Amino acid sequence: MKRLLTIGMFAWFCAGCFFAACPASAKRPATTQRLASAGPRADKSTAAKHSVAVGMTDTVAYFPLLEGRRVAVLTNHTAVADMPGALGADSAGRIHLVDLLYRRGFDVTGIFSPEHGFRGKADAGETVGDAVDPSTGIPIRSLYNGNAQRPSERAMQSFDVLIVDMQDVGLRFYTYHISMLRLMEACAAVDKTVIVLDRPNPNGCHIDGPVLEKKYRSGVGMLPVPVLHGLTMGEIARMAIGEGWVAPCALTVVPCRNYTHSTEYLLPVPPSPNLPTQRAVYLYASLCPFEGTIVSVGRGTDLPYECFGHPSLFGFGYIFTPRPTAGAKHPPLEGSECRGINLSTVPLSDARALGFSLRYLIDALLASDAGEKFFTPMFEKLVGTAYVRVMLLDGATEAEIRARWQPDVERYRVLRARYVLYPD
Repeated sequence: MKRLLTIGMFAWFCAGCFFAACPASAKRPATTQRLASAGPRADKSTAAKHSVAVGMTDTVAYFPLLEGRRVAVLTNHTAVADMPGALGADSAGRIHLVDLLYRRGFDVTGIFSPEHGFRGKADAGETVGDAVDPSTGIPIRSLYNGNAQRPSERAMQSFDVLIVDMQDVGLRFYTYHISMLRLMEACAAVDKTVIVLDRPNPNGCHIDGPVLEKKYRSGVGMLPVPVLHGLTMGEIARMAIGEGWVAPCALTVVPCRNYTHSTEYLLPVPPSPNLPTQRAVYLYASLCPFEGTIVSVGRGTDLPYECFGHPSLFGFGYIFTPRPTAGAKHPPLEGSECRGINLSTVPLSDARALGFSLRYLIDALLASDAGEKFFTPMFEKLVGTAYVRVMLLDGATEAEIRARWQPDVERYRVLRARYVLYPD
């Protein structure tokens, strides 16, 4: 079986194993500042170490493509892998992609960083300036530096091949894949090659939610796909080119091994500041729409995306007060006592099975007397359509609203099948 999957290829990769329902990430020491904490805070449950191998580890597949070429990398703190014996690996055998390439002697001319910055510490949407990686001296060019989120012409001429390696979480409004697609378009304009080192989608077993309507395209929604799109970064890159949603570039995907979309994959590091746990990664789909309402999702607490609340929700017993924290310097409802629900005790298996649900949104709306003021304009950008707000305010049930988007999801499933690299 060929190791490389280019945009014109279609292949299935069979998984070697399935995993326990509620495994926990093993903690590993971080020896350089680019490596974040050992992983999303795990439950107390324990499971066998998974055998999924991310694209980064398949060096035979992509190292030859870098020889004699200037290399740029679109990446952040999540581009790590267990590669014992690799030059520069820490005591646990883990290494970051930039260190791997640098120690191997490749000509890495620049690092492009997405939302939250190269080290994954910045707030959502926060402006992050350019910098230099102290470990290697390689310049870091932020795509969130207050400009157009696309590199300058000078930056684009500084490399021959772009490597993309970031841990996405499989939701339409999570911005890492959007940064990738924008850079792919920039590469297409100047005939640069793109190599995506693929990683599993931790929510890959779900395909659900409204499909984005064109009028609601924004920085948190670029493609006409459901909230949970069921694709990896490599697959969504293939789909975007194949459907003409972005200009075609020379694309190569280095796939994961031993992975299927139904594989439960525990993230080795938190993908962003407010998704610090595996449970938060699973609950994100159902709680993120609250970002388009008056309700807090726990930013500025120890449980971001594992709780929600508002001062007016008097029917709820859990109380929290958002305060400035790392990754939430000025959280919504800062300093206000909020009443809501604590979801941090929901079993991990239940959180994973939830997918995209409106149950919490409906509960909060019914407990609030805000009416139309419960929502903000961001709500449509997140859910991707206008009818969800209308139906919620009209008192529709979750089943009734779900029935509205289901035909679009079924059409999307047919489209998706053309581009998947892994079985479901």
